[in-house]
Amino acid sequence: MLDDSDISLSRPPVVTIRAAKPRDLPELNDMIRLLAAHHGDGAAITPERLERDLFGPLPWITALVAEGADGLLGYAILVPLYRAEEGQRGMDLHHLFVRDGHRGHGVGQHLVDRARDTARKAGCGYLSVSAATGNFQAYRFYEHMDFIPRPVTGMRYLQALA
Repeated sequence: MLDDSDISLSRPPVVTIRAAKPRDLPELNDMIRLLAAHHGDGAAITPERLERDLFGPLPWITALVAEGADGLLGYAILVPLYRAEEGQRGMDLHHLFVRDGHRGHGVGQHLVDRARDTARKAGCGYLSVSAATGNFQAYRFYEHMDFIPRPVTGMRYLQALA
């Protein structure tokens, strides 16, 4: 027979998905660095740059965070998109990250669900996401969340402006 302590250990932690707040900047910055390192990339992000892009005079991104009893467990960053030929707004799920030890408990699914809601409220007709080539775990996750794979075609060019 289970007592109350056994039941509480078997339950996943309570998680709140909410918009990021200025107080989240240090933890959010750390998680962005962890995701970059996971992909073998460097990270030049700072809490100051995040503050500018989330809360500055011209907010550029939207960040959602998953908060548990011990702090932030994950995040999603959304960036607006536009299909001019269709006059259709969209949102790119630019980053999705859940800390080690909290994956597989639905945190990522809750973040994606809130990202969908956020995009709909912004008048978007679609939500897009990408995954690194060969990241089959991400492919399965997004397909499970009803994303439809679309091939990427053509080249993308970049010109530094600074």
